Amino acid sequence: MSETPPNTLQYRFDGPEDAPVLILGPSLGTTWHMWDRQVPELAEQWRVFRFDLPGHGGAPARPAGSVAELAARLLATLDALGVQRFGYAGCALGGAIGIELALRHPERMASLALVAASPRFGTADEFRQRGVVVRTNGLDPIARTAPDRWFTGGFAAAQPAITEWAVQMVRTTDPGCYIAACEALAGFDVRPELGRVGVPTLVLVGSDDQVTGPAEARTLVAGIPDARLAVVPGASHLVPVEQPAAVTDLLVHHFSTAWQQPFDTGQTVLPAAPAAAVPAAPPQPAPVAEIAPAAVPAQPAGPPDRYQTGLKIRREVLGDAHVDRALAQADAFSGDFQEFVTRYAWGEVWDRPGLDRRTRSCITLTALVAGGHLEELAFHTRAALRNGLTPLEIKEVLLHAAVYCGVPAANSAFRVAQQVIREETTPAE
Repeated sequence: MSETPPNTLQYRFDGPEDAPVLILGPSLGTTWHMWDRQVPELAEQWRVFRFDLPGHGGAPARPAGSVAELAARLLATLDALGVQRFGYAGCALGGAIGIELALRHPERMASLALVAASPRFGTADEFRQRGVVVRTNGLDPIARTAPDRWFTGGFAAAQPAITEWAVQMVRTTDPGCYIAACEALAGFDVRPELGRVGVPTLVLVGSDDQVTGPAEARTLVAGIPDARLAVVPGASHLVPVEQPAAVTDLLVHHFSTAWQQPFDTGQTVLPAAPAAAVPAAPPQPAPVAEIAPAAVPAQPAGPPDRYQTGLKIRREVLGDAHVDRALAQADAFSGDFQEFVTRYAWGEVWDRPGLDRRTRSCITLTALVAGGHLEELAFHTRAALRNGLTPLEIKEVLLHAAVYCGVPAANSAFRVAQQVIREETTPAE
């Protein structure tokens, strides 16, 4: 295990020091121990490098709010160790990091495996909403529902020790780092760029994954020129834990046969630490693999103008659903106004560096209370939660507004904000 300087990641090595390096990247809410049952066999051929996301597994709580920043920290860690070229397998958020590395630093990557991954994970609204729930209620609601997202029902019922391990793994994550990782997934969308992934890629998915399932996997295979799809039966999202033997076999075969260019052995490594075992799982069935055709690469978009900048910020602050409704309702009469608001309010004022978004939300709430604009107050209360204000902080803003805007206005504002906060911060069952 490593000491962890700023802007690097907590890591460990297993396997021969002179072997090619194979990196295993974790999913959101997990630690490097999610790969415990793959390591013994992989470490016979590779120098296996595992890392923890910030604030996960006891790693220092230094939040990283984008996949690009997580990839940069991983590269800084590898640079410090002298590791130049590597294979990479990542699960979910770990897979997003792998795609980012393949796109931005293709010279470093010899081969890629994407497990339970997607070029876009759900919608930005879903992950920002999860961040609001964690900020308000802590990680316990997310931890209690993790087994439902990660495992099939039969596996969770038959393996209570693994189920409890999963719950505790999420519970011990730093909430601020979890929220930042949600922001990273909210902002991740590489669908137009998949055609530029130039390394041999295995796309591996559980047949019963309800988070990033076979449909998302096929999107990856269709977009990446040299990609092969493997569907593992009887597995959900955390397929390396639920079906370890099948995943290990697929990874060994892929990295043994699809390692691009010779490995550079120039590296400095630390001794391996003893592994903490994941509770044992039952024997696994063999996987079913299939090949999907590649698609014509999409052309990257040009530089955004003020309208595109404003549209991006408007979506980040107000949410895709709200913005989509507003734009869909625009017609020849109101369309110019929607463009004006997007370009000027969001692309100019909200994009200015002088105030952060939390402060802008405080000002906006106060102004809306003063003007009695209760409908706009409702969706800007949602925006304030997304921008990082807690319900207690919103209460203080409204109390302050009561002094300067009047008690009747604040009374109406409290009624609107209370309803929005209940809706936005109640954990999903």
